[in-house]
Amino acid sequence: MSKIRNIIYIHTHDMGRYISPYGYSLPTPNLQDFAARATLFRQAFCCGPTCSPSRAGLLTGVTPHESGMLGLAHRGFKFSHPEYHLGAYLKEKGFLTALCGMQHEFNSDWDQMPYEHVVKDHSSEGKLATDRDWTTAAEDFLNQSHARPFFLSYGLFYPHRDFLKADYSVYRPQYVKVPDPLPDTPETRCDMADYQYTLEMADACMGRVLDTIRSTGRDQDSLIILTTDHGIAFPGMKCNLTDHGMGVTLMLAYPDNPSAGGASDGLVSHLDVFPTICDLVDLEPPVHLQGTSIRPLLEKKQESIRDEVFAEVSFHAAYEPMRCVRTTDYKLIRRYGIDKRMLANCDDSLSKETMLAKGWGSEGLPEVELYNLSLDPNEACNLATSTGHVAIRNQLENRLDQWMKKTNDPLLEGTIARPAGATINVPESPSPRDGPFELVL
Repeated sequence: MSKIRNIIYIHTHDMGRYISPYGYSLPTPNLQDFAARATLFRQAFCCGPTCSPSRAGLLTGVTPHESGMLGLAHRGFKFSHPEYHLGAYLKEKGFLTALCGMQHEFNSDWDQMPYEHVVKDHSSEGKLATDRDWTTAAEDFLNQSHARPFFLSYGLFYPHRDFLKADYSVYRPQYVKVPDPLPDTPETRCDMADYQYTLEMADACMGRVLDTIRSTGRDQDSLIILTTDHGIAFPGMKCNLTDHGMGVTLMLAYPDNPSAGGASDGLVSHLDVFPTICDLVDLEPPVHLQGTSIRPLLEKKQESIRDEVFAEVSFHAAYEPMRCVRTTDYKLIRRYGIDKRMLANCDDSLSKETMLAKGWGSEGLPEVELYNLSLDPNEACNLATSTGHVAIRNQLENRLDQWMKKTNDPLLEGTIARPAGATINVPESPSPRDGPFELVL
């Protein structure tokens, strides 16, 4: 009989793995403390490094293109199967479902959400709710007694851009290490210092909720999942199929976890979270799930549960169709009908301005990229045309083709049609905030 009664899903926006438990010198003491009581997955990946598709994959257990969430919810993209949502499934199983914080799957369609208890984006006075407001709401919910087991989704907006402005006498840019894909310049260091300050605020909010979980004894009867949607919002990261874009924080804690305080190097996809919940809570998994339970990794019965992970991009601010397959040692990325970066898919920032000034975005991009991740972890040397890598390229392309066919990827039929009412930037847009926009009526 499982000791797990409740499920607490803690999620941030645009955090990747850039926190101290993954070895970065960043101010996240509360996440570091949680890592000591959880199992950390060092090779966890989202199934689509853009906001709504990533969350849709985790919460439905199917690929973004199968869920219908091919783009951003606030730009008009919607679920084709809202009944697949984890909240809907748990509600059907008798759980009280609660949302305290942001979500990025339903836009503002409150009536479509599978949550019974919702703290909205705006207060009754019309003021925009903040991460601190949502943290207080989550604390209040946890401090209440509930007759039914509950599923609590507690989501933060930060560390999404625009970052909070750091005090550079405290967060000193001269001592900051910028992410590996970026040039080391005063501008990129200042940008990363702002990220540090914003991340520290997010860590403080999560720390309050984690403290409340412990003080109320919820850590003794709850599965706690802490993750993020995708990589951080810097050039070449978020909205890209590099590990800098796909790689995510993933930590799980629950009573009597045999690997608490440890780490796993097994490949894990966000698609594996839903079946893991079912496995640990003794619930019959719905038949639509695509992932695999990571319980064998938690219980140290296996070192791996899968040989590959897949990820995709279709729409973000602009249309930029890409697919990839990643194994332990190799990654293959394939583009469809595009050979230039869609600059609107990179959030505006000091780092972006710096990169653009150096010619980033004007270079042509190959149709296929192949990387040896063991020897080239930053994915800088494309081996797709290497005569010594023909066999591995063919093998990975075949795996990708088979996955696309199995999951009925709409890219197999050509350019993906946008749903009615969806808006995207035209390909020439330099910024997600700049028009003109294309609208399907």
